[in-house]
Amino acid sequence: MSKYLLNKFLYTVDRDPELVERYREQPVETVAWWERERANVILNVPEAEASTWLAFTDGEREALSTHDYSALFELGAHPFLTLTLFIAMFERDHDEPLGFQLAYAARLAHFSLPYPDIAT
Repeated sequence: MSKYLLNKFLYTVDRDPELVERYREQPVETVAWWERERANVILNVPEAEASTWLAFTDGEREALSTHDYSALFELGAHPFLTLTLFIAMFERDHDEPLGFQLAYAARLAHFSLPYPDIAT
């Protein structure tokens, strides 16, 4: 399991509006593409710099592919990264103010202290 890789996915997708929409509409394909093409590109260095060892576990891939932010939190994804990305994807589906944020909080309400470790 790589909390770093989960967080890297959430961070990089959230910063690209086209990727946000692609992930919303085609999550399985986007996760597979990102893992194959982007997972091992080192952040903030020239494209030529890359690693070859990072990959999602089956559980991480499943949680990402189904937009299961509760499972992502349990796996150690940072809650601010999941919240900001999923707000961008799903806030528009709620009519009431803070609709998605309230749904997010309700879906994570079963967690109690100590929360899963989010350190990378």
